[in-house]
Amino acid sequence: MSRIDHVLTEARASLSRVLPSEAAALQADGALVVDLRPVHNRAAEGEIPGSVPIERIVLEWRLDPHGDHRIDGVTEDTVVVVVCNEGYSSSLAARDLRALGLHRATDLVGGFRAWHAAGLPVREGPTKAVT
Repeated sequence: MSRIDHVLTEARASLSRVLPSEAAALQADGALVVDLRPVHNRAAEGEIPGSVPIERIVLEWRLDPHGDHRIDGVTEDTVVVVVCNEGYSSSLAARDLRALGLHRATDLVGGFRAWHAAGLPVREGPTKAVT
């Protein structure tokens, strides 16, 4: 097993990862869906309606529930579902958000592509990302 596979397994052990239908239900209940995908992926494949694209390089600063640079409305109780292309980098990002105090952060199993394959709504992208 490579080191990154080990790190990924450890990260996922701390998460209650969600399937696309579960992510949709959480979003309907007010969860924040964060899209980490680069602009070229969002332009080519679309986006989850209501999701917020946030550049990975600033993710922790924009979602730190106690930080001065967080986006409006983020608290320790905010449910956050992180989305990437296929559900790998999102697991690492969700782990990092949990370390900041977002104890309800998780990620989408299979990423955006699983959402799309499940027939869930997709909007045309790209939306300007939070930087």
